[in-house]
Amino acid sequence: MRPAPEPAFATPLRGAEAPSEQQLVDRLRAEGFVRLEADAMRSLLGAAATSWNEFAATWDDLGLDRYMADGGRYRRRRHAVFHVSGGRIDRLPHQPHFQSRDYNPLNGGVERWFEAVLAATARHPILRRVLGLCDAVFTAAETGGGPQAWRVEIHQFRIEAAEGIGHPTPEGFHRDGVDWVFVMLVDRRNVDEGVTEIGRADGASLGRFTLTNPGDAVLLDDRRVLHGVTPIRPAAPVTPAHRDVLVATFTAT
Repeated sequence: MRPAPEPAFATPLRGAEAPSEQQLVDRLRAEGFVRLEADAMRSLLGAAATSWNEFAATWDDLGLDRYMADGGRYRRRRHAVFHVSGGRIDRLPHQPHFQSRDYNPLNGGVERWFEAVLAATARHPILRRVLGLCDAVFTAAETGGGPQAWRVEIHQFRIEAAEGIGHPTPEGFHRDGVDWVFVMLVDRRNVDEGVTEIGRADGASLGRFTLTNPGDAVLLDDRRVLHGVTPIRPAAPVTPAHRDVLVATFTAT
């Protein structure tokens, strides 16, 4: 059976020419999310994109997430917190990640101390460019471009599926309890499925798509839309399988 066609607004921005920041703002305001295919995202990264392999290699050194209430050992991650405003990016002292059970009924309600993002990763041109881009776009979408300060949490995630299944969003279709979210695929090896779905607050789907190529990305308004990713499975059995993503959440301060 052929899948139903995606709504027109689920069509990603694509092409080697970088979309304008205003295009991103317009999509976010109109639909609550915007997709970027890898070529467009890498264009937005500019010169920083030339160091992609170096950046992606940092996902090979993540700590095991020991807070999984489902008992799973399929998720590895690092975490950091930044203050971002007007193009200035300052890393804050290492601190726990916390979500209420209202937003994360599986793992919420406790302070979760993950291993810190490495200093070299925090300084990396790709991460700095992502934070600067999101600062500009989310500020324009929020205030029309007026001053805005953000508390930004960075998550490096690796979901492994070599033992049969891995859950990118074990909490299900959800909100993160922040204002804005940026998700970018960094690597995808021997993985089947892992379909991203965006939906309205009532659960109605706004679009389903798969982040397939390194650099595929989605920006979303966490107050307006829900998101989730289906479980991943190895495409070839008994072979290492993983899905690496960068997630950055922005909360106005």
